[in-house]
Amino acid sequence: MGGIGEMLYEGKAKKIFATARPDQVMQYFKDDATAFNAQKRGTIVEKGIVNNKVSERLFKLLEAEGIPTHFIERLSDREMLTKKVTIVPVEVVVRNVVAGSLAKRLGLREGDRIEPAIIEFYYKNDALGDPLVNDDHLRLMKVATPAVLRELRELGHSINTVLKPFFAERKMQLVDFKLEFGVFHNKLVLADEISPDTCRLWDMSTGESMDKDRFRKDMGKIEEAYQEVLRRVCG
Repeated sequence: MGGIGEMLYEGKAKKIFATARPDQVMQYFKDDATAFNAQKRGTIVEKGIVNNKVSERLFKLLEAEGIPTHFIERLSDREMLTKKVTIVPVEVVVRNVVAGSLAKRLGLREGDRIEPAIIEFYYKNDALGDPLVNDDHLRLMKVATPAVLRELRELGHSINTVLKPFFAERKMQLVDFKLEFGVFHNKLVLADEISPDTCRLWDMSTGESMDKDRFRKDMGKIEEAYQEVLRRVCG
């Protein structure tokens, strides 16, 4: 490894550090929890450990299915070695079931299935509150070309095709999830993390929420839900 260098960036859930290799970085997963664009803040004990291990399992699963990711290896409970990517400032949200902002925005009934899945783009900008945007908006702002947006959409659907049955086998409904992508050597790769922080997961037998919604909505038993996701995904 050659040691960890300076901190390059600190986000809401992770710190990114330089390594001895210019094309690799180390992600450190924190226990800090935020919601509603960081208006609500708190701590979920061992969240960082859960998210690191769950992300490792899912990145490996996706790599095995031919989907490129930034994952290299998990170094410790909270540390992951990844490729150093240039993040595309577009959050890709894949929705299989009506929930959250989609239900509010369109007046749809939470829990209704969406067949086939839909994809939404959000412009990654904290100052603007990560607004929902369409392809034309992103082209107008020169954030992404039509070709890149097409590829993001295809990757979103491909990832969903792998993850949805994986979670279903473990008695979890993959309601929706957020993806971030980066460019590594001129190629789009999946970056960030896939975890109970970035996925909405409902227990298939009880319908109970097993994700960050428990923190958002003060539902209690947050740590227990995260540990249960870890047990089902990695156990």
